[in-house]
Amino acid sequence: MRWSGQAVAASEDGALAGLSMSQVAAVPGHLRTVRSPEYAGMAFHEVLAKSALNRVPGESSMPFSWTINPYRGCSHACVYCFARGSHRYLDFDTGKDFDAQIVVKVNVAEVLGRELARPGWGRECVALGTNTDPYQRAEGRYRLMPGIISALAASGTPMSILTKGTLLRRDLPMLVDASERVPVELAMSIAVGDHELQQSIEPGTPTTRARLDTIAAARDAGLAADVFIMPVLPGLTDGPDQLERLIRDIRDAGARSVVYGALHLRSHVKPWFLEWLEREHRELLPLYRSLYPGASSRAPQAYRVELAARIRPLISRYGLERTGTSRTRTLAQNAAAEATPGVPAPTLF
Repeated sequence: MRWSGQAVAASEDGALAGLSMSQVAAVPGHLRTVRSPEYAGMAFHEVLAKSALNRVPGESSMPFSWTINPYRGCSHACVYCFARGSHRYLDFDTGKDFDAQIVVKVNVAEVLGRELARPGWGRECVALGTNTDPYQRAEGRYRLMPGIISALAASGTPMSILTKGTLLRRDLPMLVDASERVPVELAMSIAVGDHELQQSIEPGTPTTRARLDTIAAARDAGLAADVFIMPVLPGLTDGPDQLERLIRDIRDAGARSVVYGALHLRSHVKPWFLEWLEREHRELLPLYRSLYPGASSRAPQAYRVELAARIRPLISRYGLERTGTSRTRTLAQNAAAEATPGVPAPTLF
């Protein structure tokens, strides 16, 4: 049995527990549903994936061509998460289902190994964490990342990992070994410095302090780590003192650089986010409705220019600007372009 104390639930007709038949049909390759007292209210739908590598559309501004998503849905439950929309393809909702109905590609490492062994594989950089987090809580049980890292390194394929998960520390020795064979880039997402706010808006994530300690652990292991302050939340995390405290803490943890970007509120995220805002910070509803009216998903140009004027000097003062060329550097340039008319913004958050 994979989990101690688990409950494996499936009806006689093969339907996953808690899912309608239409939802079952939308989850191809399903094996079973696992529930555990350790993860109250959550269901993990184990599936056999047909593919591991996902090609990034050619028109994308992202500095990589391929991604891997070992999980769909994310127990980190970040209210603002742009990836919530991906759950619609499985007939799940983008709110509670995204947080609690987690699809686990249990054979992802084996499938990846076969794909990387194809003669036509060009060893282009593969990114993890650009959709759902590969180091969310279930990774402690399923241990999918060691197999993925091993397969990428053995095939000579560069990799980048973006995460909020402190479980990254478990795999640092493996990543150090991989970095001797292929380029390895690490980035930690830290959007909120205030503990109470962080626990409210990112209820399933490790604390900010724990993530800073993970950056320090990566640095001590000899791996550079960048930090994504994404999203910056108007009226909540964008004050000069708030930004300076967070950037100073990031510097003290030993990060290499900081990337930032203002909040995006896509259509499938906005209702969920505004519901949280009305419950927790009702006084800010007028501000957000003015910044993100109707179907608008991006903060207005004036706000982004103001934010850039506030945060860029801090990044420079604390020595967290990035020079040279790398995928993280390109992401930083894309994020900074949010303050420039006519330049597409990145779509990470």
